[in-house]
Amino acid sequence: MPDATRVEKDSMGEMFVPATAYWGAQTQRAVENFPISGYRFGRRFIRAMGLIKQAAAKVNRDLEKLEPKLADMIITASQQVIDGRLDEHFVLDIYQTGSGTSTNMNANEVISNRAIELAGGKIGSKVPIHPNDHVNMGQSSNDVIPAAIHVAAAEALANDLHPALESLDEALRAKAEKFDKIVKIGRTHLQDATPVRLGQEFRGFARQAELSAVRAKRAVHALHELPIGGTAVGTGINTHREFGRRMCEVLAAETNIDFVEAGDHFEAQAAKDAVCEASGQLKTIAIALSKIANDLRLLACGPRCGIGEIRLPETQPGSSIMPGKVNPVMCEMLIQVCAQVIGNDTATVLGCRESYFELNVGMPLIAHNVLESIRILSSAVRVFTDCCASGIEANEQRCAELIEGSLAMCTSLAPKIGYDQAAAIAKEAYKSGKTVREIARAKKVISDAELEETLNPRAMTEPE
Repeated sequence: MPDATRVEKDSMGEMFVPATAYWGAQTQRAVENFPISGYRFGRRFIRAMGLIKQAAAKVNRDLEKLEPKLADMIITASQQVIDGRLDEHFVLDIYQTGSGTSTNMNANEVISNRAIELAGGKIGSKVPIHPNDHVNMGQSSNDVIPAAIHVAAAEALANDLHPALESLDEALRAKAEKFDKIVKIGRTHLQDATPVRLGQEFRGFARQAELSAVRAKRAVHALHELPIGGTAVGTGINTHREFGRRMCEVLAAETNIDFVEAGDHFEAQAAKDAVCEASGQLKTIAIALSKIANDLRLLACGPRCGIGEIRLPETQPGSSIMPGKVNPVMCEMLIQVCAQVIGNDTATVLGCRESYFELNVGMPLIAHNVLESIRILSSAVRVFTDCCASGIEANEQRCAELIEGSLAMCTSLAPKIGYDQAAAIAKEAYKSGKTVREIARAKKVISDAELEETLNPRAMTEPE
């Protein structure tokens, strides 16, 4: 045996495990079986596993299934998992057994060995803390892993994404108020349309951000039922009948999220509809954010030869060959993140579809994609708010120039002179290069005073 390893055993025999590792034989076997992507479960998921294992020790102790001394050892080691002190020992690839059994055992072995070490015992001995008999008491990978997905995703949604979206809403709403008096041209089909106020456009953006925050909360609610307590197939074999309910109470208290025991454990373990719903909300949020980012970069395009109605904050040089060029990089960053989230949703949906009889076998894939979507969306929205949305300025002169030259100004003439005559004025204005106002005044279709009142851009932005 090499000096840097120790021998551990599982039900299939002996395995060489790195001497300093807290994981054991089953984890090592999975390390060797699945050298696939290098992707690992992230902080949120590992924290959720620690929360579940700690809660299980507390509940089993209170149900008099686990000796208090052993429970306290597991609780202490689990806290280190929760705090992120043992992340380097969660070494398994995302692409593994579809139930996540290897990752559940990774957690069991890490907590067991760390507890043994803290007690002054020998790592790998399984004495006095056994990874299956004690750390995994009353549990199965089949209810632990889906519960961890729900806990991790709900915490990330509530504590990361929802606040980020609220901040974006506030920033856009502040701009809407600031820009409310600025009248500009509206656009439909990417063509000139009737006037709007810049503030109205930004209120629309803010409302999208606000509704995105609402959708993030809906996603949390979709995940509030936990399958823990169903054990292997949903029957609750080898656990106390109160285990699931008590687990949810502990987890709710620890996370401040209203987790409750699944209404039906067979549904909760056999299907992943709740996670699919949450992922769908993330996709919708991504589509909303893409709309905002695309509109902002188009409104800012130029600075001299494009629309140029707003100015985005300048964050970095935009070209290695064109001096002075500045690009809408924050918008582009957010759009790319949104594209990834939409792609992640497709993978999640396909993973959720991998449900057969009493178990879903795409759970690591589901966990990775949903948590990655929440993580990158949260970061992207925070950066976009701070480095772009909060610093947007209006180009009032450009807005006024474009609106006066727009052919859509003739829309307000139609009720007074008829659609056909108004259309003829628009066509003549286009051919001649003159404004609608100039052509209408020359043709004397209505009095000059009435013309000025009718072609008042501000009045066109509100119903009569």
